Amino acid sequence: MSMTSNITDSLKRAAKSALRQTIGPAIGACVVAYFVYYAVQGDRGLIALKHIEGEIARAEQVLSQVRGERERMERRASLLRADHLDRDMLDERARAMLNLTHPNDVILSLPPLYDQEDASAEKQPRSVN
Repeated sequence: MSMTSNITDSLKRAAKSALRQTIGPAIGACVVAYFVYYAVQGDRGLIALKHIEGEIARAEQVLSQVRGERERMERRASLLRADHLDRDMLDERARAMLNLTHPNDVILSLPPLYDQEDASAEKQPRSVN
């Protein structure tokens, strides 16, 4: 019996030693896997970075369009200032605001941009909320 108990004791010690040698690296591998996963998938990970870069590119595109529109509006507004008044621009704006035409103007009738159903939907009151 002593021989079998010696063998079992040595097997138990070998199992404990092997277990101790594998637990440390296994925990370390789990910690590394955790940080790698969140470096790729997390809120500030690589995938989120690509998504934010795409949003930034779209926002810069919109910004350039808005800047162009603003410059165009500023140029038109500068033509209507008192120190530099463009008579053609003033005439154009007066006609547009007063809905008047010159006798030599040619008027083209264009088809409506929307159907009658859309027009009736627009006439309905909307809530302020």
